[in-house]
Amino acid sequence: MIGALALAAAFPKVGAVWLAPLGAAALFWAWQGASWKRAVLLGWFAGEIFFAITFAWWSSTIVHYVGAFAYLAVLAGAAIEATAWAVAGALAALAYRYVKPGLAPLAAAAAFAFCEWLRSVGVIGAPLAQLGYTQADTPLRVFAAYAGTYGVTFVICVLGAYLADAVRRRSAVPLAVSAGALALAWVACWAWWPARTLAPATIPVAAIQGNVAQSLKWSPAAFKLAVERYLEMTRAAAAQRPQLVAWPETVITTDLSRDPDLAARISGSARDARSTVIAGSLYSRDGALYNALYFFAPDGGVAVYRKRQLVPFAESFPGRAFLWWLPYVGTLGGGFESGDVDGVYPTTALRVAPLICWESAFSDLAFQQIRRGAQLFVVSTDDGWFGTSAGPYQHAEIARLRAIEFGTYVVRAAATGISGIVAPDGTWSTRVGLDRQAIATANVGLPVRTVFASVGPTAVSLLFAAIYAGCLIFGRARENL
Repeated sequence: MIGALALAAAFPKVGAVWLAPLGAAALFWAWQGASWKRAVLLGWFAGEIFFAITFAWWSSTIVHYVGAFAYLAVLAGAAIEATAWAVAGALAALAYRYVKPGLAPLAAAAAFAFCEWLRSVGVIGAPLAQLGYTQADTPLRVFAAYAGTYGVTFVICVLGAYLADAVRRRSAVPLAVSAGALALAWVACWAWWPARTLAPATIPVAAIQGNVAQSLKWSPAAFKLAVERYLEMTRAAAAQRPQLVAWPETVITTDLSRDPDLAARISGSARDARSTVIAGSLYSRDGALYNALYFFAPDGGVAVYRKRQLVPFAESFPGRAFLWWLPYVGTLGGGFESGDVDGVYPTTALRVAPLICWESAFSDLAFQQIRRGAQLFVVSTDDGWFGTSAGPYQHAEIARLRAIEFGTYVVRAAATGISGIVAPDGTWSTRVGLDRQAIATANVGLPVRTVFASVGPTAVSLLFAAIYAGCLIFGRARENL
């Protein structure tokens, strides 16, 4: 329980990032002295506490639909995600039993990082609250350029596991060796981190934060307000001569593909600004409705990106095609269909990879776009659902880790905040806080090449599995041979 609380406190809004290794140490200390069955229970219980706290901001949205039952939904989601910690606990306990004492903490840390990846992929993956996200402002963030956020999680767990081992076995030698090895690795990663020596950024871009309150957004009066506000702010941004202007997710709350007059107005704003305008709206085709981004080029061209990864049970109902026979299944979820193209779009700035809200948490989606030649990420999101809770802050930190992982600039346009431009080293070039109407402008440049951008998250996670298996096979304790 102490470990779960400490790990949760490492995330915004508390932001006590230094607690992450200590929280991990408490978790591994409990697993080190437990049978695998007990470790499963301990892992699940700790995971339930951790995710119930870090997911608490979900209730800010669903309270409008289920009232007092909102936090029960949070607890249910936490219970599902806690299974990853239960599996990690079992694997750690097996490592402590069968692997040499000096290698067992390494195997346990690799198991945790691998399980974090497992819970973060797929249609119902929930890649939130990854431990690595807590380190966006610490020196440990450099590891993300080589092994992604999962790699940062692994480093946190290595420190925690060996610290727990030192306390339990009353021997600091393995801890000193592991800390020394990590220090050497950090020095090497820092020395060859290309984001440390960026070329001057010369391409001006802008992110528009119109700050239309979520409580008003979907009303007819707010629709007109949003249209006029974003067009006016785009005209104001044109004074800085940006080559790209990003609007948030679904700021146009109608199907823009069926409103040619409004589409023509936005296209005209792109022409007048001599900039690509990316506007969030809805798109329909063949009876299917999509959460979409429209790319309006200054020459009048229009391209549409359709969101690929939908929020389970909010934008879609997973498995509806197989569960159609259940009552009310047809009315559950948001009724959106998922896009099937890893869109990368040439613009007046760079080759842009769009990520709509939830998608930005999936490093595998971003990796697919990088492989298609993406040079700049645009995250278009509506975090207004979550008010001033920890949600917008946690989501913004995710964008920073995407920038570090792939060595790219990230333009983040959020309806009510947090908006801004992130550099490839994870720092904000400019940032707009919550509940402000503002234009975030800064220069971006070409991406720098990172190791993670070459190998991607799946390869890194399989490496963790290989570390665990290698320790189990080749590092077996003598008494168990």
